[in-house]
Amino acid sequence: MINHEHYTYRVIWSEEDTEHVGLCAEFPSLSHLTDTHLKAMKGIMSLVNDVIKDMTASGEIIPDPLGEKQYSGKFVVRILPAEHKMLAIQAAEMGISLNKLASSKLTSFRI
Repeated sequence: MINHEHYTYRVIWSEEDTEHVGLCAEFPSLSHLTDTHLKAMKGIMSLVNDVIKDMTASGEIIPDPLGEKQYSGKFVVRILPAEHKMLAIQAAEMGISLNKLASSKLTSFRI
C-alpha cells in the first residue's frame, strides 16, 4: 500500500474562506479547511489516507507520490518558430547554449 505521508502537501491561507487550506498536489480535487496551519496539514493528510484506502478497496488506480518518481531532467517544450529563433539569437549573443538559456529561464520562473 502507498504511504500517504509520501505525497506532496502544502497549506495556504484563503482570504475568501478566512481559513487555512490543506492541499495535496497528487489529489488536486481534495482540500481541507480549518482554523490553523497545523490542523490543515493534518486534515489533508488524513483525508488523503482515507481516499487511498477507499480507492484501494474499489480497485482504482492510485496516483504515485511525486517524491517517489524518477525524473530524467529532460522534457520537450513546443514554442512558435519565431520565439525559438529569438531565444537562439539571445543565447548566441550571451555566448551560451539554447538549452542553458531555456533552463535558466524555466528555473527562475515562479508561478
